[in-house]
Amino acid sequence: MGKINAMKTTTMLIVFCFLLSWNQAIAQSENQKNYRNFPIVLTLQFHALSMPIKDMKSNLKNVGFGIGTEVSHNGSHNWAQQFDIIWIKNRGIGNGILFSTQTAWRPMVVGNVYSEVKAGIGYMIGFRPSESFTQKDGNWISVGKKGKGMLTLPLGIGMGYYNHSQNMFVSPFLGYQFMLVKNYNLDLPFVPQSLLQMGGRIHPDYSKLGEN
Repeated sequence: MGKINAMKTTTMLIVFCFLLSWNQAIAQSENQKNYRNFPIVLTLQFHALSMPIKDMKSNLKNVGFGIGTEVSHNGSHNWAQQFDIIWIKNRGIGNGILFSTQTAWRPMVVGNVYSEVKAGIGYMIGFRPSESFTQKDGNWISVGKKGKGMLTLPLGIGMGYYNHSQNMFVSPFLGYQFMLVKNYNLDLPFVPQSLLQMGGRIHPDYSKLGEN
Protein backbone atom coordinates (compact mmCIF):
# COMPACT_ATOMS: atom_id res chain seq x y z
CA MET A 1 0.00 0.00 0.00
CA GLY A 2 2.89 2.34 0.84
CA LYS A 3 4.50 1.75 -2.59
CA ILE A 4 1.21 2.56 -4.35
CA ASN A 5 0.81 5.78 -2.36
CA ALA A 6 4.42 6.79 -3.10
CA MET A 7 3.88 6.21 -6.81
CA LYS A 8 0.65 8.22 -6.78
CA THR A 9 2.33 11.09 -4.92
CA THR A 10 5.28 11.14 -7.32
CA THR A 11 3.01 11.03 -10.37
CA MET A 12 0.91 13.92 -9.01
CA LEU A 13 4.04 16.03 -8.38
CA ILE A 14 5.34 15.42 -11.91
CA VAL A 15 1.94 16.25 -13.45
CA PHE A 16 1.67 19.39 -11.28
CA CYS A 17 5.12 20.62 -12.35
CA PHE A 18 4.27 19.98 -16.00
CA LEU A 19 0.96 21.88 -15.81
CA LEU A 20 2.62 24.78 -13.99
CA SER A 21 5.35 25.01 -16.61
CA TRP A 22 2.83 24.67 -19.45
CA ASN A 23 0.83 27.63 -18.13
CA GLN A 24 3.99 29.72 -17.82
CA ALA A 25 4.96 28.86 -21.40
CA ILE A 26 1.56 29.92 -22.74
CA ALA A 27 1.67 33.17 -20.76
CA GLN A 28 5.02 34.28 -22.17
CA SER A 29 4.88 37.22 -24.58
CA GLU A 30 5.48 36.70 -28.28
CA ASN A 31 8.32 39.20 -28.46
CA GLN A 32 10.74 37.00 -26.49
CA LYS A 33 12.99 35.79 -29.29
CA ASN A 34 15.92 34.15 -27.51
CA TYR A 35 14.28 30.87 -26.51
CA ARG A 36 11.79 28.36 -27.95
CA ASN A 37 9.90 26.06 -25.62
CA PHE A 38 9.56 22.30 -26.08
CA PRO A 39 12.88 21.42 -27.72
CA ILE A 40 13.56 17.75 -28.44
CA VAL A 41 16.19 16.61 -25.92
CA LEU A 42 18.15 13.47 -26.85
CA THR A 43 20.77 11.96 -24.53
CA LEU A 44 23.15 9.06 -24.06
CA GLN A 45 23.21 7.88 -20.44
CA PHE A 46 26.01 6.03 -18.63
CA HIS A 47 24.76 4.50 -15.38
CA ALA A 48 26.51 3.32 -12.20
CA LEU A 49 25.54 2.18 -8.71
CA SER A 50 28.01 4.30 -6.75
CA MET A 51 28.69 7.35 -4.64
CA PRO A 52 29.40 10.62 -6.53
CA ILE A 53 32.50 10.54 -8.78
CA LYS A 54 33.58 7.18 -7.32
CA ASP A 55 33.29 4.36 -9.86
CA MET A 56 33.60 6.24 -13.17
CA LYS A 57 34.69 3.10 -15.07
CA SER A 58 31.35 1.46 -14.28
CA ASN A 59 29.53 4.41 -15.80
CA LEU A 60 31.19 3.84 -19.15
CA LYS A 61 30.08 0.18 -19.29
CA ASN A 62 26.36 0.81 -18.99
CA VAL A 63 25.01 2.76 -21.96
CA GLY A 64 21.35 3.84 -22.08
CA PHE A 65 19.44 6.65 -23.74
CA GLY A 66 16.86 9.29 -22.96
CA ILE A 67 14.34 11.61 -24.56
CA GLY A 68 12.64 14.66 -23.13
CA THR A 69 11.71 18.29 -23.46
CA GLU A 70 11.56 21.47 -21.36
CA VAL A 71 9.85 24.84 -20.94
CA SER A 72 11.24 28.13 -19.71
CA HIS A 73 10.16 29.69 -16.41
CA ASN A 74 11.09 33.23 -17.53
CA GLY A 75 11.12 33.19 -21.34
CA SER A 76 14.88 32.68 -21.48
CA HIS A 77 17.31 29.78 -21.67
CA ASN A 78 18.72 30.18 -18.17
CA TRP A 79 15.74 29.00 -16.08
CA ALA A 80 13.80 25.97 -17.29
CA GLN A 81 11.74 22.96 -16.22
CA GLN A 82 12.89 19.66 -17.75
CA PHE A 83 10.91 16.45 -18.36
CA ASP A 84 12.75 13.24 -19.22
CA ILE A 85 12.20 9.55 -19.87
CA ILE A 86 15.46 7.61 -19.52
CA TRP A 87 16.18 3.97 -20.33
CA ILE A 88 18.86 2.84 -17.88
CA LYS A 89 21.06 -0.04 -19.01
CA ASN A 90 22.97 -2.02 -16.37
CA ARG A 91 23.66 -5.75 -16.66
CA GLY A 92 24.97 -5.98 -13.10
CA ILE A 93 22.00 -4.65 -11.14
CA GLY A 94 19.29 -4.70 -13.82
CA ASN A 95 17.86 -2.25 -16.30
CA GLY A 96 15.35 0.46 -15.50
CA ILE A 97 13.14 3.27 -16.76
CA LEU A 98 13.34 6.67 -15.07
CA PHE A 99 10.61 9.31 -15.36
CA SER A 100 11.73 12.64 -13.94
CA THR A 101 11.24 16.38 -13.87
CA GLN A 102 13.92 18.85 -12.77
CA THR A 103 14.30 22.60 -12.44
CA ALA A 104 17.49 23.80 -14.17
CA TRP A 105 19.45 27.03 -13.68
CA ARG A 106 21.97 27.85 -16.42
CA PRO A 107 24.19 30.89 -15.84
CA MET A 108 26.39 31.82 -18.80
CA VAL A 109 30.13 31.34 -18.22
CA VAL A 110 31.83 32.87 -21.25
CA GLY A 111 30.48 33.61 -24.70
CA ASN A 112 27.82 31.03 -25.52
CA VAL A 113 29.07 28.48 -22.98
CA TYR A 114 26.88 27.95 -19.92
CA SER A 115 27.02 25.95 -16.69
CA GLU A 116 24.02 24.12 -15.25
CA VAL A 117 22.71 23.12 -11.83
CA LYS A 118 19.45 21.20 -11.54
CA ALA A 119 17.38 19.22 -9.05
CA GLY A 120 14.00 17.53 -9.02
CA ILE A 121 12.06 14.35 -8.45
CA GLY A 122 11.50 11.14 -10.37
CA TYR A 123 10.13 7.62 -10.36
CA MET A 124 12.27 4.69 -11.44
CA ILE A 125 10.94 1.28 -12.50
CA GLY A 126 13.81 -1.16 -11.92
CA PHE A 127 14.08 -4.70 -13.28
CA ARG A 128 16.08 -7.62 -11.88
CA PRO A 129 19.21 -8.63 -13.84
CA SER A 130 18.21 -12.35 -13.90
CA GLU A 131 15.28 -14.62 -13.15
CA SER A 132 14.25 -14.50 -9.50
CA PHE A 133 12.26 -16.83 -7.24
CA THR A 134 10.01 -16.37 -4.23
CA GLN A 135 8.87 -18.94 -1.69
CA LYS A 136 5.16 -19.70 -1.46
CA ASP A 137 3.60 -22.59 0.49
CA GLY A 138 6.99 -24.25 0.82
CA ASN A 139 7.75 -24.07 -2.91
CA TRP A 140 10.00 -21.76 -4.90
CA ILE A 141 8.04 -19.95 -7.63
CA SER A 142 9.61 -17.97 -10.45
CA VAL A 143 8.78 -14.25 -10.60
CA GLY A 144 10.91 -13.70 -13.72
CA LYS A 145 12.70 -10.36 -13.95
CA LYS A 146 9.79 -8.42 -12.53
CA GLY A 147 10.97 -5.21 -10.92
CA LYS A 148 9.62 -2.53 -8.62
CA GLY A 149 8.97 1.20 -8.53
CA MET A 150 11.28 3.52 -6.60
CA LEU A 151 11.10 7.19 -5.70
CA THR A 152 14.20 8.98 -7.04
CA LEU A 153 15.78 12.30 -6.10
CA PRO A 154 18.17 13.50 -8.86
CA LEU A 155 20.69 16.33 -8.49
CA GLY A 156 22.76 17.35 -11.52
CA ILE A 157 25.54 19.60 -12.76
CA GLY A 158 26.69 20.20 -16.31
CA MET A 159 27.75 22.57 -19.04
CA GLY A 160 26.82 23.19 -22.64
CA TYR A 161 26.80 25.53 -25.62
CA TYR A 162 23.78 27.68 -26.52
CA ASN A 163 23.68 29.86 -29.63
CA HIS A 164 20.18 30.93 -30.64
CA SER A 165 19.22 30.89 -34.31
CA GLN A 166 16.04 31.87 -36.14
CA ASN A 167 16.13 28.49 -37.88
CA MET A 168 16.37 25.09 -36.19
CA PHE A 169 19.50 24.77 -34.04
CA VAL A 170 21.11 22.24 -31.68
CA SER A 171 22.48 23.02 -28.21
CA PRO A 172 24.98 20.28 -27.14
CA PHE A 173 25.68 19.56 -23.46
CA LEU A 174 27.50 17.30 -20.99
CA GLY A 175 26.15 16.47 -17.54
CA TYR A 176 26.53 14.41 -14.40
CA GLN A 177 23.67 13.39 -12.14
CA PHE A 178 23.79 11.97 -8.62
CA MET A 179 20.59 10.16 -7.63
CA LEU A 180 19.22 8.91 -4.32
CA VAL A 181 16.92 5.94 -4.97
CA LYS A 182 14.41 4.92 -2.29
CA ASN A 183 13.16 1.33 -1.81
CA TYR A 184 16.06 -0.24 -3.72
CA ASN A 185 17.40 -2.00 -0.65
CA LEU A 186 15.74 -3.09 2.63
CA ASP A 187 18.81 -2.18 4.69
CA LEU A 188 19.31 1.39 3.45
CA PRO A 189 16.61 4.10 3.15
CA PHE A 190 18.29 5.52 0.03
CA VAL A 191 20.84 3.97 -2.36
CA PRO A 192 23.19 6.21 -4.42
CA GLN A 193 23.32 5.92 -8.19
CA SER A 194 24.79 8.16 -10.89
CA LEU A 195 24.43 9.08 -14.56
CA LEU A 196 26.94 10.54 -16.96
CA GLN A 197 25.12 12.29 -19.79
CA MET A 198 25.87 13.71 -23.20
CA GLY A 199 23.36 14.95 -25.68
CA GLY A 200 21.73 17.87 -27.41
CA ARG A 201 18.60 20.00 -27.38
CA ILE A 202 17.12 20.32 -30.84
CA HIS A 203 15.18 23.61 -31.09
CA PRO A 204 12.84 23.56 -34.13
CA ASP A 205 11.14 26.72 -35.32
CA TYR A 206 7.55 25.76 -34.46
CA SER A 207 6.19 29.00 -35.91
CA LYS A 208 6.72 27.56 -39.40
CA LEU A 209 4.47 24.55 -38.78
CA GLY A 210 1.34 26.54 -39.65
CA GLU A 211 2.79 27.93 -42.87
CA ASN A 212 1.72 26.52 -46.22
